[in-house]
Amino acid sequence: MFDAPSGRNRPCPDALRDRRPGVCCRSPESMSYANSRIPASAQSGIHEQLLRRVERHLAEPFRKPYADYNRAAFAASLERWNGTAPLILDAGCGVGHSTIQLARSFPDHWVIGVDQSEDRLSRRKPYPQALLPTNMVFVRADLVDYWRLCCDAGLTLARHYILYPNPWPKIGHLARRWHAHPVFPFIPRLGGVLECRSNWHVYIEEFACALGRVTGREIIPEEFEATIPLTPFERKYRDSGQQLYRIVCDLGPAACVPLPEGAPCVP
Repeated sequence: MFDAPSGRNRPCPDALRDRRPGVCCRSPESMSYANSRIPASAQSGIHEQLLRRVERHLAEPFRKPYADYNRAAFAASLERWNGTAPLILDAGCGVGHSTIQLARSFPDHWVIGVDQSEDRLSRRKPYPQALLPTNMVFVRADLVDYWRLCCDAGLTLARHYILYPNPWPKIGHLARRWHAHPVFPFIPRLGGVLECRSNWHVYIEEFACALGRVTGREIIPEEFEATIPLTPFERKYRDSGQQLYRIVCDLGPAACVPLPEGAPCVP
C-alpha cells in the first residue's frame, strides 16, 4: 500500500526557479507544460465494491456481441504478422508514441497499438510514415472487443501494456475503470508480461487487487521513475514532479487460477 500523495505535485526546488526574484530556470513554455495534476478524488484506497464486481464478472462471463468494425480491425492487426514473431499489445496507445518505442526496443516482435480514437492515432508526429518501424501496426478498435477477440483466437502475448488509462477518479465511476469492467477477466488470459502504469496510486492498487483475485497470485504495485518516458503523458507527469506507479506481472500460461471464494485481497 502506498502512502497517499498530498494532492499537490511534489515540489522541485532549484529545478523550477532560481531563488533570485524574477529569475526562472525554465522557459514559460516548459513551465506550462510541466503543470499536470494528480487525479483529484474523494477515494483514497481500494473501492469497497471492487472485489464484489470482479467476482461477479468471473461468475458471469462477458458476452456482448462483437461490432463488425472491431472484427475487421482485429483481422487487420494480424495481416502482416508472420505467425511466429512474439506479440506485444499496446492497449489504449493514444497517439502511438509508446507503440513506436516498443517496436524499436523489440525489433523481433510484432507490436500492435490499439486505440478507439482515430483522431489520436492520426497524431503520430513527429514521426513521418517513412521513419516508422516496420514491425508494428496501428488499428482503431474498442478494447472491450479486441481483448476478447484475441482470446477467441487463442493468441498469447509476449508483452501487454496498459499505460495511463483514464483513471475515472470519482467514487461513482468505479465500473468505468478497466479492472472493474466485465472484460477484465479476459486480460490475464492473454498471458505474457502485463504492465499497467498510472500517476494515481489508487488505480494501481485496485488493478493489483483485481488481477490478484483473477489470477490467484500476489500482485505487488510499485513506485518507479520513468527515465525514458514511453508516452507523452508519462513525460508530462514526470516533468511535473509526480510519483508514478505500476504493476508488472509475468502471467505465463497458467494465469487464470481463481482464489478461493471470499479470499482477501491485500496489495
